[in-house]
Amino acid sequence: MAATASSPFKKIQIQRDDTTFDAYVVGKDDAPGIVVIQEWWGVDFEIKNHAVKISQLGTGFKALIPDLYRGKVGLDVAEAQHLMDGLDWQGAVKDIAASVNWLKANGSKKVGVTGFCMGGALSIASSVLIPEVDAVVAFYGVPSSQLADPAQAKAPVQAHFGELDKFVGFADVTAGKALEEKLKAAGVPHEVHFYPGNAHAFMNRSPEGIQRRKDMGMPDEDEPAVQLAWSRFETWMTRYLYC
Repeated sequence: MAATASSPFKKIQIQRDDTTFDAYVVGKDDAPGIVVIQEWWGVDFEIKNHAVKISQLGTGFKALIPDLYRGKVGLDVAEAQHLMDGLDWQGAVKDIAASVNWLKANGSKKVGVTGFCMGGALSIASSVLIPEVDAVVAFYGVPSSQLADPAQAKAPVQAHFGELDKFVGFADVTAGKALEEKLKAAGVPHEVHFYPGNAHAFMNRSPEGIQRRKDMGMPDEDEPAVQLAWSRFETWMTRYLYC
């Protein structure tokens, strides 16, 4: 299906094992690919905003969002929590692997993975579990040790955390520092950045996303931090995907 005037995305279907899932692609056909992984909300306006932004960074990337929830979107925290709790994480990693391979089969010589919140954790897991991944940038999320040990990452990892993040063991400073120590000890090329004065999901800058964060008790707005993070993201992905 072609992109329409109202949406820059081309909707595709990707097959893996005995399941098919929808994915949304934006960007230049022959550019390096980046799989963009949703927050716990699902494939909503915010993750699509991020994918469009990524497609336009630098000399351009081809961004692909796999629909890990198969069309479901959480409209409030309880729904989002329910959807994330019900996610087959190993299956999600398989979806990401299929997405990476689709990009490599469709014009992208190298492919990175990025994600936010739940997607951040899955991004790091993909650096461990998917050999075809060439670089990872994770925003505020670390996988459980049962899913993946970051010390076994096979791709360079950049990670971003807000210093005020309260998601203990998942995205708080302690989780971020533990990730940094593991990557350092294992000799994995890495950068781990912490943003003072910023809480969870600080990259979400749409009016709806800002309101949603305020409703969750995260009123901070820090545009310079967001721009700095995007700049670091662009430098990292350009270094590893354009070389």
